[in-house]
Amino acid sequence: MNEEELSAIVVETLRAVAPDVDAGRLDPERSFRDQFDIDSVDFLNFVLKLEVRLDIKVPELDYPKLSSLSGCLKFLQAHAAP
Repeated sequence: MNEEELSAIVVETLRAVAPDVDAGRLDPERSFRDQFDIDSVDFLNFVLKLEVRLDIKVPELDYPKLSSLSGCLKFLQAHAAP
């Protein structure tokens, strides 16, 4: 899966837990929590939905790697099936 496809999946999944996310204003380097009204439960739901959508398992110690768009893309490129 290429970066553009993964980015679309991340944004779509993020919108599923935080519908007011504006993808056009998403700063890939800043954490989602700093940019949007997303709490720890929303973030956990985001990670779980990514796991289901991409058929992967994210170890709990790796959750912080998924806290920004760029972090998500780096992690998912290494762990998601092609």
